[in-house]
Amino acid sequence: MFKTIKESVSGEIVEKKSKFIANIFYVESVEEAENKIAEISKKYFDSKHNCYAFSIYTENGIVNRFSDNGEPSGTAGGPMLNIINSLGLSNILVIVTRYFGGILLGTGGLVRAYSEATNIALEKAEIIEMDLGISAYVEVSYSDLNKIKYYFEQNGIEMVHQEFNENIKIFINLQENKFDEIVGNKENFNFKILSFGKIKKKYIKNMDNL
Repeated sequence: MFKTIKESVSGEIVEKKSKFIANIFYVESVEEAENKIAEISKKYFDSKHNCYAFSIYTENGIVNRFSDNGEPSGTAGGPMLNIINSLGLSNILVIVTRYFGGILLGTGGLVRAYSEATNIALEKAEIIEMDLGISAYVEVSYSDLNKIKYYFEQNGIEMVHQEFNENIKIFINLQENKFDEIVGNKENFNFKILSFGKIKKKYIKNMDNL
């Protein structure tokens, strides 16, 4: 189990005419984090720096990574990573964009500014727990969609996305025992499950606490 943020948040500060914009994202992989970093760098292409830090659970353990992106070493990404680690947060990416205001802040000033921008954004975040579970799918007819969606809502099962073809394949995240309950009771529901399957083990949002 670990803690993360429920959804993306942002915040900004101005320090001696330099603007610091913090964008914080929930991410599930290093690749997803790298794509977000590229996206933000493109969005703020005219900025002086786009510094980042992330902590992500992987099959091989936690991956921590950061970048000062041209700022003096140890003044941006490192302090940001220290904050998310001190809060016990994982699967989280922090990107702080700086628009230089013409006044040098010094190393101490930079550490304070990047840290403050990160903290201001995190104050807006809702912290949730992640548990080891599985991703899976179930397939139902169009006429049963609303019935199974109601079942998922009542039982704390997260719907990730849906594929609409001849029938509807619904991809879900849930505890493994809940999936086993669905399979074991599939004949007793007021909807018909046409097919189902486990995909992989993964850390999932604890929907019971949301």
